[in-house]
Amino acid sequence: MGLFDKFKRIENSLKDLSQYSDSFFNVVLEQIISSTEAVINGKTTILAGTNNYLGMPHRKECIDAACQAIKEQGTGTTGSRMANGTYAIHVELEKELSHFLNKKHTIVFTTGYSANLAVLSTLVGPKDVVILDADCHASIYDGCKLGGVQVYRFKHNDVEDLEKRLKRLSNKADSILIAVEGLYSMLGDRAPLKEIVALKKGYNAYLLVDEAHSLGVLGKNGRGLAEEQGVESEVDFVIGTFSKSLGSIGGYCSSDYEKLELLRFASRPYVFTASSSPANIAAAQKALEIIQKEPQLRTRLWENAKLLYSRLKEMSFTIGPEPSPIIPVRFKEIPRAFAAWNGLLENGVYVNMVLPPATPDGTALLRCSLSAAHTTEQVESIARAFESIKNLA
Repeated sequence: MGLFDKFKRIENSLKDLSQYSDSFFNVVLEQIISSTEAVINGKTTILAGTNNYLGMPHRKECIDAACQAIKEQGTGTTGSRMANGTYAIHVELEKELSHFLNKKHTIVFTTGYSANLAVLSTLVGPKDVVILDADCHASIYDGCKLGGVQVYRFKHNDVEDLEKRLKRLSNKADSILIAVEGLYSMLGDRAPLKEIVALKKGYNAYLLVDEAHSLGVLGKNGRGLAEEQGVESEVDFVIGTFSKSLGSIGGYCSSDYEKLELLRFASRPYVFTASSSPANIAAAQKALEIIQKEPQLRTRLWENAKLLYSRLKEMSFTIGPEPSPIIPVRFKEIPRAFAAWNGLLENGVYVNMVLPPATPDGTALLRCSLSAAHTTEQVESIARAFESIKNLA
């Protein structure tokens, strides 16, 4: 046995899939034109698969803030938050996030992935139970695995199935943590958070909500699904990332529990990972400020999302259950999905191709994500590109 023999199945799968597309596994954004356009294969292409919900990466204010931070504080910290990697700017952002989210305590991590890894590997342990939505992100699963906690899944957004597990497990663990997402990254649907909160209270459990895709997108002030559904005070732990609406790199956990601060001393991804660069933190700070000052960005985002959703629905594509900035177009056959993806790229539109096992039900899907930075004309161009491949659906 060689070290790489275990990857034979992946190697074979890649060979099988390569027959459908020469470029799928080698997409390179050769030149970034804006938040909504790039050059791919030498051709100007509309980007409709980036998670860039509010267009922050190309906002002049964010770029200027990042450049100034580099000039004043350097390109990197060269140390973890526990060593020399906590700068004043990290502490400032933690305070600003706490204020924005109406939580008492916030810890900033190097990425959103490491935030979930850090919190879930440390907060719960072998004598506890995590009950998570089956469609939760891989980082939630990985955090639970690292912590050695007992994990039980409930059917996606199925409150009855969640309650069955709570009934069965409520007396078999020291503590129960329910983990869900605000806006799910594949289907673009929301968690039934009010109903989940009611169960959480009834069974004396804790609740963690990953608002990675809903920060800046949902809620009157952009705080996420918990704000939209009026249950913020009932969410024990809010996880988020800077890499979507904030257009940077980093992650956070916010909570009203004072003892959250103890995770700084117990969490391996916090103690042993270099902290976020000053440029990333400064860009996230400025983006957070803009989100609060410009609610019209959310309005624009949802106008674009509803427009494309309605266009795709008119064409009879099989799409997500509700309008959302994340719009999945589903295909039962992988070859057809590849043909559709190639067709869109030929028509100047890039979307994400998502294949099993990353998809919820084992089918392939083309994942569109809209941005406030898209113009109406660009959204209509995306719709026309889909019209050109609707025979493949």
